[in-house]
Parts: sequence; C-alpha cells; structure tokens
Amino acid sequence: MTSVPAPTPEGAAARPAVPTLALMRRLFAYRPGLFALNLALWGAFHTLPALFSFAVGRIFDRLNAFETLRVGGQSTQGALTAVWIMVGVFAAARLSRFAVFLAAFRAFIRIWYTLDALLRRNLLGYLLLAPGSRRLPDTPAEAISRFRDDVEDVAGYTEVWIDSAGFVLYTVVALTLMVRVDPVITLVVCAPLLLMVVVVQRLSPTIRRYRRRMREATARVTDFVGETFAAVSAVKLSGNEDHMVRHLERLGETRRRAALRDVLLTELIKGVNSNMIAVATGLVLLLGASRFRTGGLSIGDFVLFAALLPRLTGSMGFFGDMIARHRRTGVSFERMNRLLQDAPITQPVEHHDVHLQGDLPPIPPAAAAVPLARLDVTDLSAVHPNGRGLHGASFSVTRGEFVVVTGRIGSGKTTLLRALLGLIPRTDGEVRWNDMPVTDPASFFVPPRSAYTAQLPQLFSESLRENVLMGHDTDPGTAARLDRALHLAVMTPDLTQLGQGLDTPVGARGVKLSGGQVQRAAVARMLSRDADLLVFDDVSSALDAATEAQLWAGLFAERHGTTCLVVSHRRAALLRADRILLLEDGRLTDSGTLPELLERSAEMRELWAEDTGQA
Repeated sequence: MTSVPAPTPEGAAARPAVPTLALMRRLFAYRPGLFALNLALWGAFHTLPALFSFAVGRIFDRLNAFETLRVGGQSTQGALTAVWIMVGVFAAARLSRFAVFLAAFRAFIRIWYTLDALLRRNLLGYLLLAPGSRRLPDTPAEAISRFRDDVEDVAGYTEVWIDSAGFVLYTVVALTLMVRVDPVITLVVCAPLLLMVVVVQRLSPTIRRYRRRMREATARVTDFVGETFAAVSAVKLSGNEDHMVRHLERLGETRRRAALRDVLLTELIKGVNSNMIAVATGLVLLLGASRFRTGGLSIGDFVLFAALLPRLTGSMGFFGDMIARHRRTGVSFERMNRLLQDAPITQPVEHHDVHLQGDLPPIPPAAAAVPLARLDVTDLSAVHPNGRGLHGASFSVTRGEFVVVTGRIGSGKTTLLRALLGLIPRTDGEVRWNDMPVTDPASFFVPPRSAYTAQLPQLFSESLRENVLMGHDTDPGTAARLDRALHLAVMTPDLTQLGQGLDTPVGARGVKLSGGQVQRAAVARMLSRDADLLVFDDVSSALDAATEAQLWAGLFAERHGTTCLVVSHRRAALLRADRILLLEDGRLTDSGTLPELLERSAEMRELWAEDTGQA
C-alpha cells in the first residue's frame, strides 16, 4: 500500500458528517449483553455512595436524638439501636461496593479490549480486503496514529458511556434526597453546576479544534520518524543528521504546543468543576445557617448535603467532560474514515469476530480458481498525479508463456504490473481472465491465481520461515513446498550462512539479510503458493548475473509450463522470453520475439547494447 497526496479541503468537505452517536450505538450493539452487564455493575458502583451519604446523615440524626434523650433523662435504647442499624447499613454498603468494583472491573476490561480489537480489525481488514486498490491517503507512519491514538479515543469514550448510567442514577438519587430536605438550597447549589455544563457545551468547537490540531501534529512527528528510520543510510551518507534532528525538534515543539493547548483546556474545565465543590458547600453553609437556628435543617441534613455534594459536582463535571469527549471522539471517527477513504461511514464499527478467546480459527482454504488459459489486457491506463504513467497498453498472455516487459527507467514497466494487479487505480482499460472480465483485480490476482514479487519487496520482522510461508505452515505438504520454493529461489545455499537457518529472524524490513537475500526470500514466498500466473517486477535488480541465470534455469526446469510476466532488462530473461513487450514513455510501442525486436526496433537494440549481462 502506498500513500497519495491528501485530498483538498473541498473534497474532504464533500464527505458526510460523522454521526458519532449512531456509530457508538452500533459499537455497543456488538456485545449487548456485556455492555448491559457493565452498565448494571458500574451503575451500582457509582450509585452506592448515595446510600453511604444517606446512612451517614441518618447516623448523625440518630446520635443527635440519642443525645437529646440522654440529656432529658429518657430511655436511649431505641435511639442507640437505630444508630447501630445505620452503621450496619453503611458498612454493608461499603463492603458491597468493593465486591461490585471487582466484578465491574473484570467486565470492563473485557468490553474495552473487545471493542478496541474490533475497531482495529475493521480498519486493517478494510485496507487489506476491500475492493479496489487500498492506497493510503497519508503515509504508513501517519496511519499508525489512527490505529493507536484514535482507536484509544473511541475506546475511552466507551468508558464514558458506561460510567454515564451510574452518574445519572447517582444524580437522580442525590437530587431526590436533597429536594426532600430543602428544594431552595438544592436549586441554588445546582445552578452553578448546570452553568458549567452550558459553558463546556459552548466551548465544544474549541475543544474539537484543539484536539484535531494535536492529533495532526502527532501524526506529523510519527510520519517524520518513520520516514527517517526508513532512510537512515541516506541521511548518514548525506551528512544531514543535525538538520534532521533540528527538524524533529521543530515538529516536537509544534506538537508540544498543540498538546499543551488541548490538555490545558481540558484540565481547566476539570479544575473549575472540582472547585465547584467548595463553592457549593459554602452556599449550603450560608443558606443553611438560618435553617439551623429555626430547626428547619438538622445536623444529619447538613451532613447529607455535604456528603452528596462532592460526587454530585463530579457528576455534573462528568457530563460536561462527556460533551467534550463526544467532540473529540467525532474527530477520531473522522480520521478513521479519512484513512478508509471510500468505505461506508459505518465500516469502523461493523460486527466481526475478533477471536480474543480460545484458539484462532484455521486459515480458510483458498477458493478454487479456474486455471489460466489466456489473459487479455485492453487499453490499460494508469496515470499518476504528475501526468506520467501508462497509456493504452494492450497485450495478451497465453498459458505457459514467458513474457518479458522491458524499457528504460521511467517508461512505465512497474506501473503496468501494478495497474494490472489492481495495486494502483487504473484510469481506463479492461482485463480478462479466460475471457471473463476482472472487475476487482486487487482481490482477484491473489494465490492460487496469481503471485507477485515487487521490485522492492517487504519482509516482516519475523523468521525467514514465517516470511516465506505467511501463515500457511499447517497446509498439507508444507515442508515439501517450502524446500522446493527455497531451491527454485536459489535460497538454499544461504541457509547454512544464517545462524538459525529458516528460523533466523530477518529483522525490521529484512535488515539482517542482504538485498539479494531479501529479493530471493520474496521469490520463495511467491513460489511457495503454486500460483498459475507468476509476476516478477525486476527481481534481477538485486541479483548477480549467475544467480539470476540459476533462478530462471531452475524455474524452467522444475515448473515447465508456468506462465510468467516479468519486468527485466537483463539478457538472461530476454533470451528466454517467448515474447517481449517494449515500453517507451508509458506506451506499449512494440511486441514480439527478441530477434524480431532487435531487427525492427532501434530502442530495443539500444537496450540490448546497454546491458552486458553483468550485475
């Protein structure tokens, strides 16, 4: 997958707004029972403190009644019993809250990681399996921030929704208890808390803007670090280490300022919400002073207010923060949908198995493919943003043919292969497999129909064995296929030089292997799948002449009749070609056998003369 320039603001504006609430409902519906369990458990956990407050208030009232009876010389047994009953209620509520927390925490961990995995599975699944070429709108390094930061933001918003049920219940219970004591004081105390919710709502656009800037700044840092590590050799050869460090410092400073604004606004809102506790308690003292003197407000009532207010203020602040989190989650969904480009807006929250428990499912067998008889390409075009590319190429490949695509650098050879295989969008043309139109080449040209080795193949940071087999290590006959693929790719002699043979870790992007070993490992990966059509994109660029000749000789000897479409300028490939396709400036100008092209094409004669057959 490659990146393309970011769309213009106009193009971005044409995309419909992200319905955050609808997407969250769809996400919660993935495990409705688990979500309901979390709501119930956390609802109980957050509501039980209201029972604590009620019990403490009644304890003080009972103690006050006990003292009044004792001073008056009356029996205090009933009042003392009532005190101990309320103490028991308080202790039971405390212990039960601890038990509820243990159960709620386990349930929350399950739903957090389940929904987190679902989001990442949907993002990666669409990029890998969706119809068409899945070109990233930005760099791969920047895409990582979508998988990491934006997914975590959405998962964090899940926590807000789970907690919201408990805070709503607590608020209802607390307000009911307070209104029963004194409606006027309750109204005066709650007014500033409600005002804070309104203020946060008004600040929502600013919150959203600051969060977007922070995410974009983070993505730029991630992008730059990824590109730098991918080009360490180029940086060292050019002697630009200091310049790169200074540029990273500038990007880091920009990110620091953006993150500071985002965090400062969020913490400011939280701080004001927290200080509202002291304001509310002061209002209770001011308004309740006269009520104490007249007996309209008891000590227990004041204790009830004082005990309920901190968490009630926190609840009001929670709802204000929930509005802010809603805005930030909307930004995260927007960034995910930008990554997926033309995907349905609900793609990140579609329901699929994530297999977090139990054994992983076996790899499904490849669908039976109709063997290739003839591949026809008509008027194939693929134009890059700079106007260069491939224009109107038409050719055919018959089963068993060895067809070589050749031309100068920049003539469109790689573009032809990538457009044919659906790895880049084609602007025009038709591809037919056995006279059947191929509407989605990216999904069609995969094993067992086709296998492809790129000019710059990518290896994973795993062992050589895993890079060749790509998860197909349990298939019948795996050992025999692996040995044959390594032999054909001229990789067998290298195994003795590698410390752990096939189990040798290749490092990030195959850094522990030479360029030729990386290329041959990719060829072995392709040959291990027994595909009908083998597509090679200039694999000889990293091979010496002897190794390349051995590669083609082995392929022809042991896989006679294999259909190959090969980009190469080397004589070893040109001499074996059944047909050669000659490209000039993005156009297919001629085709034929090597003797035919050498006779009638000046361009072919020049290419032939330029290559000496040496590496």
